[in-house]
Amino acid sequence: MDRATLNQVSDFDLRLLRVFKTVAKAGGFAAAESILGISRSAISMHMSDLEKRLGMRLCQRGRAGFSLTDQGREVLRASETVLAAIEGFRSEVNQLHHSLRGDFNIGLMNSLVTQPKMRITTALQQLCSANTGIRVNISMSTPGDIERGLLDGRLHVGALPLITTLPSLDYVPLYDEHSYLYCSNRHPLFADAATVELATLYTAQAIQPNYRMPPDAIQLHQPLLRTATASDREAIAFLILTGEHIGFLPDHLAANWVNQGVMRALRPDQMHFSITLAAATRKGRRQNLIVDKFLEALNAPLPLP
Repeated sequence: MDRATLNQVSDFDLRLLRVFKTVAKAGGFAAAESILGISRSAISMHMSDLEKRLGMRLCQRGRAGFSLTDQGREVLRASETVLAAIEGFRSEVNQLHHSLRGDFNIGLMNSLVTQPKMRITTALQQLCSANTGIRVNISMSTPGDIERGLLDGRLHVGALPLITTLPSLDYVPLYDEHSYLYCSNRHPLFADAATVELATLYTAQAIQPNYRMPPDAIQLHQPLLRTATASDREAIAFLILTGEHIGFLPDHLAANWVNQGVMRALRPDQMHFSITLAAATRKGRRQNLIVDKFLEALNAPLPLP
């Protein structure tokens, strides 16, 4: 493809970059079709226009599947930066009009939806019910990905555990999350879950989380026979439900299965730990009325049930 010199960036260019970003994040034209609300042929035309405009191949598509080229990955990174800058400009203009319009990007750990205090859900409800011009974008990510999103400006707010804190982020504690060691009703230890000897417990196949844990959680995992790994709490639940493994879960995530008699906590008198979950924002961030209103709602007293 011939080299092209990019001069002035037009509104049309920005539209093409938004299409490209959606396609790249979705992993292909077909997946992006429903997100963008346009046909696959229209997406293909937009991508071809952008490649001609930039003078480089951005992605490979065909029978082998969809993948970004090296240049495509660089353009994606640059487009995320420029689109975030435009959103920052729109946020600053919002301050002048005192109106809430624009994107609100929030990164969450998985399995927070079952947390009974529902601070995040309540704050989102209060924010969106009074401001129809806000578009909420929620991404489910690991704590490390959430931190990176906050630092590079892709995320406005993140919810993550207060295990290690970064000096570049501000934290607002939300609630304490309590985790216990569980087995399913298919597991041999289910019948004697509350009284099983620890020595017996340590011979059962257990799950080692791949994510960051507090020191007391690490200490509780060390004597277990860890024969499986899991990237998040839902993956741990899947393995527990097979009846082959035991593992730690937040009590609010396990509650439904416990109430149904499908799961039971093992030695809850000793096998438990707690984590404080917090909302994080980047220090020194530009004033953003949407973020300020969300944090204000997050800190408000919860409504009575």
